Amino acid sequence: MAICYIDAFSGLAGDMLVGALADAGASRQAITAALSSLATGASISWDTVQRRGIAATKFRVSVDEPQKPRHLTGILKMIHAAELPLRAKENSERVFQALAKAEAAAHGVHIEKVHFHEVGAVDSICDVVGACLALELLAVDKLYCSSINVGSGTVNTEHGVLPVPAPATARLLEGRPVYSRGPAMELTTPTGAAFVTALAESFGAMPAMTIRSSGYGAGDSDFREHANVVRVLVGDASGASEATTVEVIEANIDDSSPQVIAFAAEKLMEAGALDVTILPVQMKKGRPGVTLQVITHPQHREALAALIFRETSTLGLRFYAAERRVQPREFTSVATRYGIVRVKIGADGFAPEYEDARRIAIEAGVPLRTVLSETAHEYLKSR
Repeated sequence: MAICYIDAFSGLAGDMLVGALADAGASRQAITAALSSLATGASISWDTVQRRGIAATKFRVSVDEPQKPRHLTGILKMIHAAELPLRAKENSERVFQALAKAEAAAHGVHIEKVHFHEVGAVDSICDVVGACLALELLAVDKLYCSSINVGSGTVNTEHGVLPVPAPATARLLEGRPVYSRGPAMELTTPTGAAFVTALAESFGAMPAMTIRSSGYGAGDSDFREHANVVRVLVGDASGASEATTVEVIEANIDDSSPQVIAFAAEKLMEAGALDVTILPVQMKKGRPGVTLQVITHPQHREALAALIFRETSTLGLRFYAAERRVQPREFTSVATRYGIVRVKIGADGFAPEYEDARRIAIEAGVPLRTVLSETAHEYLKSR
């Protein structure tokens, strides 16, 4: 499975994404030809530039005439009529749907009433369509993205001077990991935010992959602090059936009762945590305590962090990214004299499902170990 990882250490903009994907191997000629079928009258050009000594591709869209504000329906009609692969059309439409929804929420209007100003200009339409087409040209199956540098300061918009991130950008990035570093300016545009919000599988550290190509797309400015580029890495996913980036949340707690900690662990699992572990530790001044460790998908990190603060006495949390690999597994059902028990089967063994065995043991009034033993016996007999 081919995957693409976007490293947004200098933010995200549509033109930077197109440039990076072309730099990674997507055909410039194919992108230019497809964009001409949008019938926008735009001129496309490509340059190789330097940003803090890093060679990068600069994608440019030029228009001679002023552009009128556009509505979502008109943009979707343009995309539908263009000469593009079906999935490129569908992905482009998803990006603009996400963008329109965010703009509507930011300005308190119905989605069909949204006037696309900056993001609806011809260059932004070409950016979105060009990036979606580039993913198809690179045969990318899944897209992943790093934490996103949004910049700081203010930005000039059709609605006046606004703080960074702009309202639509902030809406789009809700629940995604963001930070601010570098010059006081907008580094992530609504177009860039919409692209990854609509299409990325998850946000965080790089997933397990074998890199086939890399590319750098240049922004307009050349900063002193860092190279103003977005980097993409294109390659193949690892051989594990599931290899994903996860977030680990940890808290050391020495002033909560065991009942409170156990209740918090239950609530965390109900809220979507992949796993919750409670480890006994000896803390400062010799006090016994616990480390509460939670493994979660990146998109659930903030919700689970808020839950930990609400349900425990901790005043601080640690976050770090990790890679999770899971071997192939399947389930089967085994009939015992007490009832049906599901069995999880992995590459190197099997195990009866605890919750099934527990329920049946309670209903039948027999020891849990009896149900587990009989389930294992019946499963082995059926092989």
